[in-house]
Amino acid sequence: MEIAIISDTHIPSRAQAIPEPFRERITAVDHVIHAGDFDSKGALADIQDLAPELTAVAGNMDPHVGLPDVTTVELGGVEFVVTHGTGSPRGYEQRVADAVREHADSESAVGVAGHTHELLDTARDGIRLLNPGSVTAASPASEATMMAATAETGELSVTVHEA
Repeated sequence: MEIAIISDTHIPSRAQAIPEPFRERITAVDHVIHAGDFDSKGALADIQDLAPELTAVAGNMDPHVGLPDVTTVELGGVEFVVTHGTGSPRGYEQRVADAVREHADSESAVGVAGHTHELLDTARDGIRLLNPGSVTAASPASEATMMAATAETGELSVTVHEA
């Protein structure tokens, strides 16, 4: 199972479009996870058109897009708990780890969040946390980033891509 993990598009308030190389990656995978801050219904519709399958949550900039704050999805034997991570930078990792514990069905669930626009692949209290940064380099990000993941029989490998 090939997965694109993206977040923080912020279209149109901070960016105009997802970079073409990322658009190509998004259409080529089996599933896309978006950790919120689309910024508009148009940005959400664009991702829905690109993604073969989409799991997405609302971010703090998405009050009217009709997505949940937290959701889970199982892909390739890996359970993902997706949330935006809204709040202060202080306590961010703990907040995301707490969401994983609260919503996961498995002990080995992976947390996916955005909000900070900073790449993150770390463990907190034994929970793997992923933040793909901003797919459009929306401020305060210095470059556009996303993650590509392969999930197979419960194993997960993640690669960072920059545009």
